[in-house]
Amino acid sequence: MNRARQVAQARFGRALRRYFINGLLIWVPVLVTVLVVRFILDLMDRTLLVLPRSLRPDALFGLHVPGLGAVLGILMVLLTGLLVTNFIGRALVTIGEDLLERIPFVRALYSGVKSFSETVFSKSGSSFKNVLLVEYPRAGLWSMGFQTTDHLDEISERLGEPQVCVFIPTTPNPTSGFIIFVPRAKCIELDMSVDNAMKMIVTLGVVGPTATAHTNATAHTNATAHSGAAAHPAASAVSPGPRD
Repeated sequence: MNRARQVAQARFGRALRRYFINGLLIWVPVLVTVLVVRFILDLMDRTLLVLPRSLRPDALFGLHVPGLGAVLGILMVLLTGLLVTNFIGRALVTIGEDLLERIPFVRALYSGVKSFSETVFSKSGSSFKNVLLVEYPRAGLWSMGFQTTDHLDEISERLGEPQVCVFIPTTPNPTSGFIIFVPRAKCIELDMSVDNAMKMIVTLGVVGPTATAHTNATAHTNATAHSGAAAHPAASAVSPGPRD
């Protein structure tokens, strides 16, 4: 009787643990997503402070409407983009940049952020579009990073071979990290997308990349080989021996 009771209690405990883990798998992503979205909305709602107090939604509607700051921020970005597409807007931006260039600390900060933004948001560039494997921090250990640039003329010349600048993000916070210069020949370019790589970094490797690309490539290779063999059946046949 005691043995049966112990078995029943063990099964009940395993069932409770399984149910609890299944519940965590549902609620943890939901709660984290809600908290992140709420943080972003609260941050964007601070853009409403640029409006006069009488024109803020709290004064107009008598209640706080979350998300209006995000709408205002998007409208401001769109209007700014529309403004800088004409001659007057570009002239105003040039004047503002000239003023910022006269301030020592602000000049370095603004130029660095501007160069980074132009590189990242440019469609023609290769920054943060390639996921690489590099042998770091020592031989036999591999780290995953993102190619930021391969235009390193002076560094490549001094090191004697083409170099690639690779950003190695930290986990689970990929906004911080460091850069290393790796010979192009020693970089392994992966087929996984940047999104899958970021998921793997944020989740500490728990959510790994899917094998869809590799599976498709293998299937395509096998199909090509099969079709080639079917098209040339004589190639797989045993060749006749020499004639007498």
